[in-house]
Amino acid sequence: MTQIEVVDDPLDDVTLVTRARDGDLRAYEVLVLRYQGQMYRFAARMLANRADAEDVVQEVFLTAWRKLEQLQEGAAFVSWLYRTTTTRCLNVIRTRKPQAEVEPEEHEATGGLPERSIEVSEQMAALERALPTLTKEQRACWLLREVDGLSYEEIAKTIGCSVTVVRGRIARARVQLAEVMAPWR
Repeated sequence: MTQIEVVDDPLDDVTLVTRARDGDLRAYEVLVLRYQGQMYRFAARMLANRADAEDVVQEVFLTAWRKLEQLQEGAAFVSWLYRTTTTRCLNVIRTRKPQAEVEPEEHEATGGLPERSIEVSEQMAALERALPTLTKEQRACWLLREVDGLSYEEIAKTIGCSVTVVRGRIARARVQLAEVMAPWR
């Protein structure tokens, strides 16, 4: 995915969505620049495949542009993006052929001691290998909570289930990931 310079635009999402709904392509471009990285990171972790994540994010923003007039409240734009991205990722996962093993993505080394950089890289690689072992529903909930910082209520709305279901999925994901990550404690 090519990196596009993030525009520091003082306009809020509601104003940008309203303008984009009225046909202002520049306003929509600002929204894309503002949120494409966030959606890409989520999709890449969800799918464990950069190319698939790029495709999903491209589809999500194209669909969002086409259906922007259906969005009732401009303030809901980000949760709408998450919901659409999650749905697209789950569809990609459903249609995939089973894979023997997913290659972990490369991670930049952390600053400081080389030993610490290696340890952190190994931990991240272990986590990247562990995420695909979760069910797709657990992985979506865990990533939305732990990586993107959404509340249980926001996740429930995004996924389309109850808060209780979200809590259960996250709890099971945490237990499973804790087992895999035990050597790193």
